Amino acid sequence: MGTSADELLRELTGSGVRPGDEVVVPSYGTAEAAEAVLLAGARPVFVDIDANTFCIDPAAVADALTPRTAAVIAVHTFGHPADMARLGELGRRHGLVVIEHGARPEPASEVLRRQANAAYLNGKLRGVVTPWVAPGAQHTYQQYVVRVPGNGRPDRDAFARTLRSRGVVCHVPVQTPAHRTARFRRDMWLAETERAADECLALPVDAAMSRRELHRVVSACNALGGVLQAAA
Repeated sequence: MGTSADELLRELTGSGVRPGDEVVVPSYGTAEAAEAVLLAGARPVFVDIDANTFCIDPAAVADALTPRTAAVIAVHTFGHPADMARLGELGRRHGLVVIEHGARPEPASEVLRRQANAAYLNGKLRGVVTPWVAPGAQHTYQQYVVRVPGNGRPDRDAFARTLRSRGVVCHVPVQTPAHRTARFRRDMWLAETERAADECLALPVDAAMSRRELHRVVSACNALGGVLQAAA
């Protein structure tokens, strides 16, 4: 089950996390998880994400474990679930608490409409990398996040500005990973986290969107995607 930020703090303290403990968290996404760890008196340990799902990478978690590690926070990013099977196995093997964060209950009808809208975009968009869904997973598309190919952030930001000028509402889902903020700054390089921060863009996929509105998103993106892709 997913938790709110306050519930996350209560779950950390209730599960026995104490000052001096380490809690493994993703840097990509909101800083809620890391903030809750600090409030619990523990130390957040940032690790990289899976390049496809944008969720915390279980292999990176395994590499970051120390005798002080007490818990892992698995953030379900943009509506794609984290790999709870592998994270749960890590937890059982090393005696760690694994806490889920980021999922939220929503009306099934809204989720189904977003999934249908996402399926339409997946089938029509060209020149961007559409969201990947792990086999057997259910993506709820709380955000529809694509990668803009090219040379990283300059292309992505130019792409976004042009889309907005054409009436397509879009935004960069993660401007700055937590480990590069003043609050949590670490001298580290998380390759997939950095790449996602430079390349990702959230496009509209709201349940209330009409097919005409979706088509306008596709037309605007496709008119640019091929140009940027060729320029790369």
